[in-house]
Parts: sequence; C-alpha cells; structure tokens
Amino acid sequence: MDLQQLAMQVAKVAQDAGRHAAQDQLTPHLLKTNSRADDEANREKYSSDIDDTVVRYLREKVVQLNPLDGFWEEVGSERTPGSYYWCIVRIDGAINYMRNMPEWTVTVSVFAIDDSGEATPVIGVVHAPALNVTYVAAKGHGAIRIRHSALGDKRSAIMPTSTATLKNSVLCFGMSYFSHESKRALHTVSALAGLPSDIKRMGPASLDLCKVADGTYDAYFEPSLHSWDIPAVSAAAVVVGEAQGRLRQWDGSPMSWYRTNDVVASNGLIINELREYLLPVQAEN
Repeated sequence: MDLQQLAMQVAKVAQDAGRHAAQDQLTPHLLKTNSRADDEANREKYSSDIDDTVVRYLREKVVQLNPLDGFWEEVGSERTPGSYYWCIVRIDGAINYMRNMPEWTVTVSVFAIDDSGEATPVIGVVHAPALNVTYVAAKGHGAIRIRHSALGDKRSAIMPTSTATLKNSVLCFGMSYFSHESKRALHTVSALAGLPSDIKRMGPASLDLCKVADGTYDAYFEPSLHSWDIPAVSAAAVVVGEAQGRLRQWDGSPMSWYRTNDVVASNGLIINELREYLLPVQAEN
C-alpha cells in the first residue's frame, strides 16, 4: 500500500467534506440541551447535525479509496495484528464551529496494528476549511501543509521551530469542558506565567498540534485528552512526527491510543524545561 498516495487522496476527500461543513456553519446553531450528567451527554451538548453528515460522507468515500480492514471505532478489542483501520469521527472543535469561529477541523487517520498488537497512526489528514489549510502526512514520507486560495494550492514541507528555551517561546494549551480538567490546565498555565513570550488558547487539539509541526507554536499541552479525542489527535500525531516534532505524554512516556492521555507536543528542544511545569494529576485538587 502506498501510504503517501493514499494520504493525498484522503486529503481531497476531507476537503470536499469540509466544504459541506463550512456551508452549514453559516446557519445559526444552538447548543443541545440534555438532562443527563455523564460524559457522553457533555460531549453531545457540543455536537451538531452536520457531524453525522460529515462522518457518513468521509466513511463512504474512504472505503471507495481502500476499505482497509474496517474502522478503528467499530472493531474495538478485535483489532488484528497486521491490519489497518480508518479512524473517523466528528468535527474537532465543535464549540468553535457552532460559535462561528474558524478554528475547527475535519480529520482522518489510519492506524496500523503491529505483530504485538500495538497501534501506530500511519496516515494523518487535518483539514481546516475556514482557514483554507490542510495538513497531510504519511509515515516515512514527511509532512506538508497545503494553503488554498483562488490562485491555486501552495504546498510546502513543514518543520518545527528551533527555539531552544521557554524564554521567547510561544506556547499553546487546550482544556476540557469538564471543570476539574480545566482547572488542571489553568493551574499549569499559571505556573508558566511570565516565562514564555505568550501562551495562546485557540483549539482544537488537532489544529494546535499541527501548528507545533509547522512552527506557529513552539509547544502545545493539554491534560486529559479522552478516547473520543483519539481520531483527531492521531491524525495530527502523524503530522507532528513526520515534521520531526515531538509528541509525548506529560511524564515523557509514549502516547497510548487506548486510554486518556496528558498530551504535550514540542519542537523537541524545550520539552525538558517545559515538563518541569506540567503538573501531575494531584495538582487539580
């Protein structure tokens, strides 16, 4: 299988899906109300009807390109060594989308399962329709950014910054809509106050990660990215890795694609200094 060729084909599909979603964004959206108090209810509150349309479209089109061995979110524990799975879910950045902000993305990734059962994302596409930019990466083939304009597309290879210390760096962080997780993120930002030149809060995670890959930010961090974040984060993870950035958990361990992660992406040069300020779980209390 030619991963690079498939990645470029997927990028076109994501761009087509993004056009539909961008048109829908012009229609006013209301946050859904739900009396349930569980995690799923909180997620659904920030979803829109276009999510289902986009997912159906993406699934139909990628299967036409290559059915692979199914979809990551459907096979669960039955993921077979040696197999490849599409990973597709809702728009990343639902609140931004419904509040008519441009920072939201359509994402597609492909997971490969090795002989030991470990999962590795090998294709990542992150398309931001309202920003007219697409990030595309395939394992072993580097990462590119495609800027779209009326004059045509401009493709360029991307790489992180060479900033060596927190001083003069520009950081970005993300936070959950769950209060205890948000507090942990804000405590971490507070601990960093006055060290970097600036700390941004934009979102969504997929776009922030890609902006580390292309040198917009020197680093990005967010605690408690959940299982439902895996499709978007895995797509961006390929972009970060192929751009020669560094993506790990806060404690330095590799990403796990089967559970919640405290995520930090960096240019690889400031990570040791930054990790001193990434607070452990106990700091949320």
